[in-house]
Amino acid sequence: MIEEPKALTICQDYPRPTQRQIDAFADVPTGFLCDAMGGQGALGPQVTPVDLTGRLPIHAHGPALVADNGPAEILATMGALHIAQAGDVIVAAMHGHTGCAAAGDRFCGMMRNKGVAGFVTDGPMRDHAGILDAGLPAWCTGLSPNSPYSNGPGRVGFGAVVAGRHIESGDMIVADRDGVVVVPFAQIDAVIAQLDAIKVLENQLDAKVQGGFCEMTRIALMLEDGTAIWQNRDK
Repeated sequence: MIEEPKALTICQDYPRPTQRQIDAFADVPTGFLCDAMGGQGALGPQVTPVDLTGRLPIHAHGPALVADNGPAEILATMGALHIAQAGDVIVAAMHGHTGCAAAGDRFCGMMRNKGVAGFVTDGPMRDHAGILDAGLPAWCTGLSPNSPYSNGPGRVGFGAVVAGRHIESGDMIVADRDGVVVVPFAQIDAVIAQLDAIKVLENQLDAKVQGGFCEMTRIALMLEDGTAIWQNRDK
């Protein structure tokens, strides 16, 4: 007979970014980060801010603390709250289950009290008005008043696939109105090193567009060198 897993397993030695690394992501738009990672890094678009009223902050950043719950479970999220450090972003993996809430207003209030920077889940949440009052930035797949279980098994401080992307505890999470981006721990310094250049390029292009720029220079060059051609419709 296969041995039953423990109800809860907590990793005690996962890596954590330095405060200097964490601070480098303050107020950085998620789009800049994806540009620094070859256009990738975001969770699936089903994960969006729980608050669309504008009452909650729309930017959060911090090291991921992954709570791998499994469907309809929150025991791992409870374990994550127990060990969370100020500035962490708790990531609750529900394996895409949408039949019940991954967290509600009281849990958001406790995370806020612990100094957690934000909450991300691939499941729904509940108690929308109370979440707004709690003031914790949160991203989820929608709302459901159904309640979860807390029986386990669950794993905290390891990794999980969340909305199509693997997240390890210690990876950087940056979330805003556009979505949630994961910067793998091993790539943190490389991404930080590119941010200044990306900001300059973005600002330059913004200024050109605001000044009336509307040319697709690359297309003009492709038509000129023959990598793109004109063709009549009847050919």
